[in-house]
Amino acid sequence: MTQTGRLATKARPEDENATIHSFGGMVAVVCSPSMKQLLEKVRKTANTDAAVLITGETGCGKELIARAIHHHSLRCTRAWVDVQCAALPDHLLESELFGYERGAFSGAATQKPGMFELANGGTLFLDEVGELNPQMQVKLLRVLDGVPYYRLGGTRKVTTDVRIVAATNANLEEAVERGVFRRDLYHRLDQARLNVPSLKSRPEDIVALSRYFLTSQFPDLQFSESALHAIRTYSWPGNVRELRNAVIKAALSADSDLIELSDLPEGIQSGVSGSGPVGRTLEQIERQAILGALSETGGRQEPAAQLLGISTRTLIRKLKLYRGHDEPESMLAVAL
Repeated sequence: MTQTGRLATKARPEDENATIHSFGGMVAVVCSPSMKQLLEKVRKTANTDAAVLITGETGCGKELIARAIHHHSLRCTRAWVDVQCAALPDHLLESELFGYERGAFSGAATQKPGMFELANGGTLFLDEVGELNPQMQVKLLRVLDGVPYYRLGGTRKVTTDVRIVAATNANLEEAVERGVFRRDLYHRLDQARLNVPSLKSRPEDIVALSRYFLTSQFPDLQFSESALHAIRTYSWPGNVRELRNAVIKAALSADSDLIELSDLPEGIQSGVSGSGPVGRTLEQIERQAILGALSETGGRQEPAAQLLGISTRTLIRKLKLYRGHDEPESMLAVAL
């Protein structure tokens, strides 16, 4: 792995603008301008010790961006520690963050350092920080301001040097206005802000990610053009996480080396999020995808075929079949 985290220049030959990066064991497939711009902001932000607040929908890749910050920072050779704030009960979160001494509570048979100590010199990632209760918010703010703290049951103060990166899918500004999140803690975490765009707002990444997820586990399989069109046009409310799971399900459902539209989960087949089929046939979806690609490329066959993930020969064959149907003659004439 190089210093920039890049593993390869392309995800596949068809995805000429897609690059693959690895940050702390997580892989990013980047094709869209918005994600490329975000990674540039990551590199700039990583060179400071500012606390970073990463926002975005569930499943869009907030932890990946957090790991990218650590990867590009001067702390990259030191510890990376992540805490899932929403996954731990309130009574356990304090001991996980700040540690405890032997005998601090029933079951505390040995001393245990907290996450702040484990991350000393490195980066501490607080995922879903908006889920912290008011008491934990107070304690976290004091530590972030450099105040030494005690382990649970301890008598010796602990001081650590930690870079904080936090993430949330909640609107913390609204939480502050409602009085459920401390304003001072919000501003302390929000020294730098990075927003991860939803998958539907970066359609260039959808096909590249789909192909990466497929070839990384099922290298002998490919998508049909109708399946790719459905994947490209679906809204992906679950973002990258939903896309990865859908690709795996489709691959396991396929009866041949070509994943068809019928192999995709039902909601994705219909192109909607949970509202059921819209009555389009496979041929109609295929034709719509091909003519849409031709429209985007001004009737040029080779770039349209690349956009669809098919060969130019297949595109020409499909267009010849469509002659005599109700598609605009001007587009077919330009394409043929």
